[in-house]
Amino acid sequence: MLPARALAVLTLVAFLPPGALAEEARCRDDRGASPTGDWPSAADAVRAARPAEAAALDAYAFTLDGPDAARRGLRTDGLVIVHRGVVTYERYGRGFGPASRHLAWSVAKAATNALAGVAALRGAVTEDDSLCRHLAAAGPAHCKVALRDLLDSASGLDWTESYEHRALQTSSVLAMLYGEGRRDMAAFVLTHAQAATPGSAWRYSSGDAVLLAAAVDRAMVRSGAAPGWPSELLFQPLGMSSAVLERDAAGTLVGSSYLYATPRDLARLGWLYLQDGCWRGKALLPAGWVAASTQPSRPFRAPGGARRARDGAMGRGFWTNRPAPEVGLAGPPWPGAPEDAYAARGHWGQEVVVIPSERMVIVRTADDREPGVLDLGKLIALSIAAGRLP
Repeated sequence: MLPARALAVLTLVAFLPPGALAEEARCRDDRGASPTGDWPSAADAVRAARPAEAAALDAYAFTLDGPDAARRGLRTDGLVIVHRGVVTYERYGRGFGPASRHLAWSVAKAATNALAGVAALRGAVTEDDSLCRHLAAAGPAHCKVALRDLLDSASGLDWTESYEHRALQTSSVLAMLYGEGRRDMAAFVLTHAQAATPGSAWRYSSGDAVLLAAAVDRAMVRSGAAPGWPSELLFQPLGMSSAVLERDAAGTLVGSSYLYATPRDLARLGWLYLQDGCWRGKALLPAGWVAASTQPSRPFRAPGGARRARDGAMGRGFWTNRPAPEVGLAGPPWPGAPEDAYAARGHWGQEVVVIPSERMVIVRTADDREPGVLDLGKLIALSIAAGRLP
């Protein structure tokens, strides 16, 4: 008969998610420190050691042009740099401070990627799952859409992602967030016809992110997770106490757009990816998840589909600085930045930039209203110069 301690261990193992033991072993040696509480800060000391570099970053990032109402220039609301686990630069714009939650817009897509990874690690979903397996509202026309297609923004749905600088009546995303689809966003996305074979071509789509968030949420709750599992299993372990991911009136997580958090907490999301999905010795994301998410996806590289090359080469919830010659990106899209940099990017200048080669995360919250006003490569280069520990 087994000793009581052995029986206890076997009982514990029986309730661990599939692959959990291997994942815990992978994460025992974290590739960098994760904070147990607030980020330690050396911002004053680094500024004193690099005054010219800090002044150059200040001058570029905080260049409001004219009155607030005009919304001209680089309107940075917050800028935080974390290097080797330490805050090395921190500054806020008018009306903002360290405790100010900020709407992160499409940075939410990276959080949705993380939630999908949490669900995959626990065996609630696989990338090959049909959308119909998890969303009862999905009809036969959408059953060929797999979760991997939603991760890749390649559902093939006839979706128009356009904002305030184009005719508002043509925008699927504005109709989803503010118009006829706002009360039940997943159901609204499913009204869109299939325009391409799922997985065949990339098209930037907040609709795909909402369907992914809805499917993952239903799968996790069906597997026994509490309705508040995104906070319990992702935000709380990371210490993202300010993070709020809103739901619509039907209860669907608005995984495309409605994430609120402070810059310091958004840096924690970036740090999770910098550490290959590990946090203080525990795996929150499966092995290989970060690598698959932070390189240009196969559908992005495929012919066809919309292109937004100025944003970078798209992975899964992240834009990357990798070349993609198949679609005309012969070199890194962000000149001046390391090629291994990748970023969760949101409307009006929200950025969570991860640079593995520098062990650095850069977070910018903003209110840029002029298209193309931010040169991300320049911001990254200036941030590396100003934010390195001496």
